[in-house]
Amino acid sequence: MQDLSKKLSALLRDKNMKLVTAESCTGGFLAAAMTELPGSSEIFERGFITYSNEAKMELLNVSEQMITANGAVSAQVAEAMAKGALGNSRADIAISITGIAGPDGGSAEKPVGTVYFGHAIKDGEVESAHHVFEGNRDDIRRQATKVALSLLIKILS
Repeated sequence: MQDLSKKLSALLRDKNMKLVTAESCTGGFLAAAMTELPGSSEIFERGFITYSNEAKMELLNVSEQMITANGAVSAQVAEAMAKGALGNSRADIAISITGIAGPDGGSAEKPVGTVYFGHAIKDGEVESAHHVFEGNRDDIRRQATKVALSLLIKILS
């Protein structure tokens, strides 16, 4: 994970950009990975840990109607989280993570391991990605963090 963090940090520095994170199921793993490196204040603006639906609504401006209609674990909410994080920060790029880390909470439609990622670029696109991970709670959270780092690297490369 540290190699991915280093690569992403270098890309952000090269592009003179700052990152904001909005995390639910990963509980701050992504922010921790980014701030583990010396000099991270140059590229990491802030992180939101919005585990509850109320936090998503209050801190990231995700509408209650969106959560009710789509579920907190959805592409729509992931995109709204990224957009809200960007709008409530001074960052240039945002990434969000919302999912079901387990061991319970899954359904036939959204099994344990379902994770949605949203990303938003200042004055640019808002998109999402979806993955279903295998393993226990810790495995799912760590895999989701690695995918988020990889997505950002791909976007910035």
